[in-house]
Amino acid sequence: MYGAGDVRVEEVPDPVLQEPTDALVRVVRACVCGSDLHPYHSMPATAEGRPMGHEFVGVVEGVGSQVATLRRGDFVIAPFAWSDGTCEFCREGLQTSCTHGGFWATGGIGGGQAEGVRVPLADGTLVKVPVAEDSALLPGLLTLSDVYGTGYHAARRANVGPGDTVVVIGDGAVGLLAVLSARQLGAERIVLMGRHKDRTDLGREFGATDVVAERGQEGIAKVRELTGGHGAAKVLEAVGHMPAYEQAVGIVRPGGVISRVGVPQYDDAPVGFPSLFGPNITLTGGPAPVRAYIEELLPGVLEGAVQPGKVFDLTIDLDEVPGGYRAMDRREALKVLIRP
Repeated sequence: MYGAGDVRVEEVPDPVLQEPTDALVRVVRACVCGSDLHPYHSMPATAEGRPMGHEFVGVVEGVGSQVATLRRGDFVIAPFAWSDGTCEFCREGLQTSCTHGGFWATGGIGGGQAEGVRVPLADGTLVKVPVAEDSALLPGLLTLSDVYGTGYHAARRANVGPGDTVVVIGDGAVGLLAVLSARQLGAERIVLMGRHKDRTDLGREFGATDVVAERGQEGIAKVRELTGGHGAAKVLEAVGHMPAYEQAVGIVRPGGVISRVGVPQYDDAPVGFPSLFGPNITLTGGPAPVRAYIEELLPGVLEGAVQPGKVFDLTIDLDEVPGGYRAMDRREALKVLIRP
């Protein structure tokens, strides 16, 4: 990406092993994330550009001398953050704060929207899965690299449990998988706030019991009407823009929780007495440590019990990626699957 709206496909040198803890992964499937649209809208123009993509699955093509758990030919899921798996934060299940880790497409590490990626700290990062690279399960497995784990993180941080009433703000892929996750965790009523019928229909399939298309004060009033006037105890915000946060504050009940996983595009969210402090509202969430959730969520995907891959509604080749960004930006696609 060279700036807002300027995505190009280029030939670059193949990645090579640089550290004994590295692995080389040939990308089999990748995708465009809703969070990729933030720089697509606002990134300043640059002469050098930057690689893109943080969600991919693939096949190990080579390993460093200190890699112990992987070998050439293994099919792997790559979480959107790489991590050593051994530091105090990784041991606590917070791999996005790994003291030695980082994120794809930064600091000289390539992005996942590519044919190949050098994976640092491969033993701590990659999850081996017993499937072939032509498996029909690839879309679902790919969601475990980010959006499924992120939706699950939203529900987990809000302590969603049996009998809960949950409101999910946002009908993008993360919001829809937050609905799926809330249902898996036992929520009894799930209100999805979204206005794109094809998406909210998938949300109902994933477990939403109600859909609210209204926004702003009208949407807040509708949710409060559905929840007996007090609001919802668990609100999952999967957008990242200020109107979504303000909506969350407007619909959460006293003593409730707002769990944010949409990457915030603001720095001045209200947290004072009238918004959160006075009503004893908890604000939580953050970048999902999806590496901590993969083993927990993987069996359901492998067994076909859940089908999170349904969020992909457009498949493209690598040279069509600029068009994939445009399709998602124009809401012509929910989530774009890339086939290198």
